[in-house]
Amino acid sequence: MALRLIADFDLEKDVLPWLRVQQAASAAAGARGGGPGVLENNYECLRVLNVEQNRNIIYTYKDNKGNVFFGLYDYQTKQNEHLYTFEKDLQVVSCSVNREKTLLATSLVQAAKEGRSNELQPGSKCLTLLVEIHPINNVKVLKAVDSYIWVQFLYPHVESRPQPENHLLLLSEEKYIEQFHIQVVQEDGNRVVIKNSGHLPRERIAEDFVWAQWDMSEQRLYYIDLKKSRSVLKCIQFYADEHFNLMFEAPLDISLSDSGFKLVNFGYSDLQDQEELSEHLTLCVFTNHTGSLCVCYCPNFDSWEQITYSVFYFHKGHSKTFTTTLGSVDSRVTKGITFLNLDYYVAVYLPGHFFHLLNIQHPDLICHSLFLTENSEVIDMLPHSPLQSLSGSLVLDSCSGKLYRAFLNQSYLLEFLWNSRLDCERMALLHCVLSCGRDPRRLEAKIIQWISENISACHSFDLIQEFIIASSYWSIYPETSNMDKLLPYSSLLTWDTEIPGITLVTEEIPLPLMKVHSFKGYWEKLNSNLEYVKYSKPHLHYNNSVVRREWHSLISEEKTGKRRSTVYVRNILDNAIKVISNLEAKNLEPRLTPLFQEEDNHQQLLIGLMVSELRDHLLRHLQGVEKKKIEQMVLDYVSKLLDLICQILEASWRKHNLHPWALHFNRQASAAEFAVFHIMTRILEATNTLFLPLPPESVQLFVTPWTVIHQAPLSMEFPKQEYWSFHTLHVILGVRCLPLHNLLHYIDHGVLLLTEAAVTRLMKDLDNTEKNEKLKFSIIVRLPPLTGQKICRLWDHPVSSNIISRNHVKRLLQNYNKQPWSSVMDKSSFSVEFLPLNYFIHILTDIESSNPALYAFEGHDNVDAKFVEEAALKHTAMLLGL
Repeated sequence: MALRLIADFDLEKDVLPWLRVQQAASAAAGARGGGPGVLENNYECLRVLNVEQNRNIIYTYKDNKGNVFFGLYDYQTKQNEHLYTFEKDLQVVSCSVNREKTLLATSLVQAAKEGRSNELQPGSKCLTLLVEIHPINNVKVLKAVDSYIWVQFLYPHVESRPQPENHLLLLSEEKYIEQFHIQVVQEDGNRVVIKNSGHLPRERIAEDFVWAQWDMSEQRLYYIDLKKSRSVLKCIQFYADEHFNLMFEAPLDISLSDSGFKLVNFGYSDLQDQEELSEHLTLCVFTNHTGSLCVCYCPNFDSWEQITYSVFYFHKGHSKTFTTTLGSVDSRVTKGITFLNLDYYVAVYLPGHFFHLLNIQHPDLICHSLFLTENSEVIDMLPHSPLQSLSGSLVLDSCSGKLYRAFLNQSYLLEFLWNSRLDCERMALLHCVLSCGRDPRRLEAKIIQWISENISACHSFDLIQEFIIASSYWSIYPETSNMDKLLPYSSLLTWDTEIPGITLVTEEIPLPLMKVHSFKGYWEKLNSNLEYVKYSKPHLHYNNSVVRREWHSLISEEKTGKRRSTVYVRNILDNAIKVISNLEAKNLEPRLTPLFQEEDNHQQLLIGLMVSELRDHLLRHLQGVEKKKIEQMVLDYVSKLLDLICQILEASWRKHNLHPWALHFNRQASAAEFAVFHIMTRILEATNTLFLPLPPESVQLFVTPWTVIHQAPLSMEFPKQEYWSFHTLHVILGVRCLPLHNLLHYIDHGVLLLTEAAVTRLMKDLDNTEKNEKLKFSIIVRLPPLTGQKICRLWDHPVSSNIISRNHVKRLLQNYNKQPWSSVMDKSSFSVEFLPLNYFIHILTDIESSNPALYAFEGHDNVDAKFVEEAALKHTAMLLGL
């Protein structure tokens, strides 16, 4: 199923066998209180009471006389121990034990049985006790009142030594919270007793609250009080040095004035009265290590036909209210919806009806959250028991007595991605799967395989773009905080398509008011998020707009021969070399694709510029992070972009079983080559839109697979290995796969970028048939002048000679000043007596002899007036058909 639940504790497996052994031992010793079959008949009485900060689990059960037993399962040692027994038929409201397991606090009420007298103190409904249990000794009555009380020991984050003072929270149904300070001393060796038990100091820390939640891992108390009928969320952080702070106040736009009283994670009582008190609303607070703060709220409903729930993203400054209509309402709708904290996501679901996976790191676009209705098989596979999210990934199923760690099921979500049909589902699932972060290389290979099968299936976004951006983001995101604000998470900026089955309203909300001025850990990250919402307009996400302008400027300067400081350009190219070296160091396996030993200077410039600009961007906004670390993060990020492109192309080559020696112009293109060409065109389209670089040279040399060599005929000759840039390989495939008019159309519109290596290969491989001559000439006339002059020399043909001659003549005559010439010419020096040609060659010869520097440049050796004369005659003969 979409949720992966790993059981850390199971009452039936981890406790019940031990209890049976204890009962059997007691019976064998003649102990009073039932035989071995007692628990067999009263197993329904065995239940979890509380989960402490160290994950120790307190449970209770009753014997056949109604005596209440308290036990503890030690999460570290996996051992059970008996804590205490009340020899009265009472019902447990709440229970907690201190870290040292020397004190037990509990609140009890009279068991609901007819004809029973009140076994508690006269006039009291609930009795709250503090018991010395190391060893079992005195019992201190903390409260004897006519209202329910819940208890919770604080756990300071110091475990190296026993604490001389313990701190206990008491929450009353009368809407106040007190903290007791309990000092303990050791007597007679290891015996622990309460000091001054008759006068325990206490203080009231909250009043008039209507809802409270305990975060046992982080030792935080969230509560809501009503100020002039306005709901205000507050948080108290408890520390190891015995003090606590009110951390923030945040107004909530929800009405709780008539919602009764609700506690979350203060033990797990099954009292009918408490169930009635709790049925009015579902409200919980979720945080994670990135500094997020979410409040999930679902009000009570008059009808189950339509459900509305809200999520307040305080770390983003807005709330979202979702409304979904249930297709059918049946008896299963009894417990209400469930909210679960899944780190970067919050799961909201109603078994049998809907499942909503909310992206809390990037909630702006609804397409980044997954919503499934009852028509999906995922819905039927969700747990039907009500689950309670404790802290972090811990989840309790109080009905079965199981404690789980909850995660997103990466394998299942990946399988669901293959079968999804809606763009919004594909987008959300892609990000969900990448966020899981387990075995990224294998995961990327699976996603690339899916992309290759569905390359044209998405119409709302570009699959390759989204994968490259999202995967690169997740590869570097865990390294430091605030990266979600500085790096792009998605290729999309907006999403206007409706999500079937759900409507959404987004509203800005007031930010929490921080009540302290010094922050550490989570609070520092939350405060940073709030500061970002306050002051960072527009968003700080990196984009390549500056790189685009600078790159075009450098290319323009190169064409005009005006290049800025060589030191500047050298630094840019050095950045590209570092990226390639970083990529080579992380990828040791040989690649099948013949990429990319040919240097692509333009792509190197683009890579170097991106490194420079991204580094400056992060240095500006990542305060307190070492420059060396930022530089490495930038190299890793850009390397990842290039590596993903290589992986996509490599997967395509392997899928279609292509090999470099197949790429000859004198062979017919196969269907496999058409498919690879299509993938390369989509890659180019994706990178051009976002202005991302392409790999300029190889990170791993091509190695002919041994299986191929072994299976090849003995007479087969393997061509010399060649390595090309992305654009060269793309052009070679384009020439093989496209008709001439389509090929030229692709070239003229910039889809195919002619490279010197590609054209050189074309000139050498193709003979001079009429069809090939037309292709060669069409290519040559589209080359830049300098490249065209070099390429023409590789084609022994009148057309190429004519082009070379024209360029040579143009160069000689561009600064020519006409001079009076002698009418007498030596006719013996001309091979043909044709006066206009003879006169023109005479002028060129004279210019060459007087200005040898005009034609003494690279690529023009053996090109002179004599060459021009011969080329003119050959071209004339060709035109005349002679």
